[in-house]
Amino acid sequence: MEVEEKIQNLWQEVRDLSLGTPPQVDHLPTPPTPLQFLRDYLTPNKPCVISAATHHWPALSLWPSTSYLRHTLSSTPVSLHLTPTGRADSLTQHPTSPSSLCFASSHVQTLPFEDALNAVLESDFKRVAYLQEQNDCFRGEYGALASDCEEDITWASEALGCRPEAVNLWIGNHLSETSFHKDHYENLYAVVTGEKHFLLLPPTDFHRMYIRDYPAARYHYHQDSGEFTLELEDPIRAVPWSSVDPYPSPEEKQREVDMFPLYFNGPKPFEVTVKAGEMLYLPSMWFHHVTQSPDNSGLTIAINYWYDMRFDIKYAYFNFLQSIPYSPRKDPASFKVINLESSFSGSACDSGDESDIAESLPNLNVRDDMS
Repeated sequence: MEVEEKIQNLWQEVRDLSLGTPPQVDHLPTPPTPLQFLRDYLTPNKPCVISAATHHWPALSLWPSTSYLRHTLSSTPVSLHLTPTGRADSLTQHPTSPSSLCFASSHVQTLPFEDALNAVLESDFKRVAYLQEQNDCFRGEYGALASDCEEDITWASEALGCRPEAVNLWIGNHLSETSFHKDHYENLYAVVTGEKHFLLLPPTDFHRMYIRDYPAARYHYHQDSGEFTLELEDPIRAVPWSSVDPYPSPEEKQREVDMFPLYFNGPKPFEVTVKAGEMLYLPSMWFHHVTQSPDNSGLTIAINYWYDMRFDIKYAYFNFLQSIPYSPRKDPASFKVINLESSFSGSACDSGDESDIAESLPNLNVRDDMS
């Protein structure tokens, strides 16, 4: 048995042994005990959704009211992230070489909360605003809301033996999207208003993510013209990132399938919707892609608790797995990827040609002349 076939078998075995038959993400009606969480989810690195995890939080009744948020936070300065597409920390066309790709971060500016909230509510397809900052912002910028939520998740803190490293707040709308990535944190993700839609893949599916190094860039928003430009970081910095877009346009679907057959022809990702009042345990190193649906006010609000992961033998196994080169045969007839429901035969082309990927992206207004 060749290495490639063994890796494909691993994808299936992880699902069969850890996630049941058929594989699924557990939904718990109430929060687990610390022992249950440690034994059934944390140790086996297994996600779950808890349905009644936050019903006692005042935030669930208070935060759907934008007037409450405006009054409580008033002129508090907060970090607002702006992009032309709603996709921050994702791949887009290189600003000086359109046939290549780069990793683009959002433009960030500090505004009074009320102005920033208005920008989120007024987002359109030319400028998408998102209130977030992955630096423990809930306990910093949004400290005035602290009494509306718990400062930690007690059953998780007891199971992990520590308190959260960071607590972050996210306020966005339906235009914001997070591309496939993984985090080195144990993540407790609670939705307060609206819904979050996750695609999840276990760490063992590393090769299906087509992770490559891309030059880092950042958007710059020009208030006078209302346009964005994109500028490479100086000095140049490479960012390893997934090349897969799980939702290509119908016109580009077959092209994407041919370029990334391990993703599209392999086991399906787990689809999980987290509703207001629910919490997702997202284990460390699981790949996830996120979209969202707003509530009646036009907002999706969530808070997440990042706990430090344990760099133990599982981390060593993952590093070993990602060090193994995966080179499927080029002959489509000889290439077979295991699927939970059926087996597929398809192209095994593991293309390293970034121009093929770039040509499938929409044209963006990007320039290398900064104004």
